[in-house]
Amino acid sequence: MVVDPICMMKFSPREAQTTAIHQGRLYYFCSPVCQERFLQAPEEHAPNVTAMQLTVGVMGSAAEQIPESIGGKVTALGQCIASHEFILITSACPGLPYKCAQGAFHDGGTSIGISPALSLDEHLLKYRSPADVYQVIIYTGSGLMGREVTNIRSSDMVVIVGGRSGTLGEFAIAYDEGKLIGILEGTGGITDHIPEIVSSFKKNSGARLIYSSDPSELIQEMAKTYSQHHFHRPSCFCAASA
Repeated sequence: MVVDPICMMKFSPREAQTTAIHQGRLYYFCSPVCQERFLQAPEEHAPNVTAMQLTVGVMGSAAEQIPESIGGKVTALGQCIASHEFILITSACPGLPYKCAQGAFHDGGTSIGISPALSLDEHLLKYRSPADVYQVIIYTGSGLMGREVTNIRSSDMVVIVGGRSGTLGEFAIAYDEGKLIGILEGTGGITDHIPEIVSSFKKNSGARLIYSSDPSELIQEMAKTYSQHHFHRPSCFCAASA
């Protein structure tokens, strides 16, 4: 159950009439009236309840040879996630996810890495993956493919940057499970082909896709869409609100 920070009513998240994001956390309300009162003085009302920080999973190529323009854009994405006070989730690998984690780290954000390894030793030596920009690394022991499901299901929102076959697998999981998905255009790889890939699916999973070449605009629009619409059914494992 969640609690409305204004009237203190308890209800299921799917019964919420509306939500608001404040300092990266999602607050649920029984009515627009309570939401409006909250937004007039969020610092006063937010401490009334415990609200979870939203997570943004960034999925992309682990290739270490990255064009400077693309690397800069993905680093800026991490900075935008940090500025919204969302928690960044990546696969704790080199390449574009690492660039994003660097951006979040250097702007004071929180990053969680989902490792394929069983331990830090295996993470560093067997998988040759970085560990210097994460506050938390979760060791799944699931291998490179197995940890993809953990990546997606741990993320409230998912952003696709560049990417090859592995990222395509993560995108397919996110799409099938009805996630809110952002596509950072101009990062190459599968992002150039997602519109045609989606059109070939010929099914509605409940996923919502947002496209932008601007990292700040993308995260801002995703936050708005999540808080206004997608909270009703954030994944296929959540019952739709009445």
